[in-house]
Amino acid sequence: MKIIAKSLAKGLAIILPIVITIELIRWLLITVESWLAPVLELVLPAKWYWPGMAIAAFFLLCVVIGFSARWRSFDWLWQLPGRLLLKLPGTKQIYGMLQDLIDVMSGKSFSDGSVVMVKLPGTEIELIGIVTKKGGIEGDRMSSLMGEAQLAVFIPMAYNVGGYTIIVPQSCTKNIDMKPAEALQLVLSGGLGSSTPKEKG
Repeated sequence: MKIIAKSLAKGLAIILPIVITIELIRWLLITVESWLAPVLELVLPAKWYWPGMAIAAFFLLCVVIGFSARWRSFDWLWQLPGRLLLKLPGTKQIYGMLQDLIDVMSGKSFSDGSVVMVKLPGTEIELIGIVTKKGGIEGDRMSSLMGEAQLAVFIPMAYNVGGYTIIVPQSCTKNIDMKPAEALQLVLSGGLGSSTPKEKG
């Protein structure tokens, strides 16, 4: 019976991530197709439209928006709907949470070279974190709370989209040669990721 239970648990661990990933991708593709297909059918003759064209159009639109966002005026335009959602009650929390989730998971909010190992004073314990702010920056609210020799470090939590921001002396940190997105993936997976950090001498 124990072998069956262990085999079931192992099988679920292998199958469930695959099934959930496929279902999420399928849901996204179906949603995009159902939203954009009517628009394309309005502007294209019926014989020109084929299933999947809306998905291709969606990715093309994303490329165009991403490319044009390199210019400040276009970036401001594309950011406008998000700013409006952040001002509306109800949507503010939902949109803000999703935006923060995507930014954190992608490592977008962090700069390269900001991954550090934080040593807890008086212990041999070290935590992987990402430097978000340095002390001594004029006009910055977070930086104003810190000394010039201090760093604000985001410590992500395993199996949870969240973490803590701690302020520590720079002497308690050691740089790691790892991209922020890789560090987030490694920590969020509880160390089961395949990233291989290299300490900077």
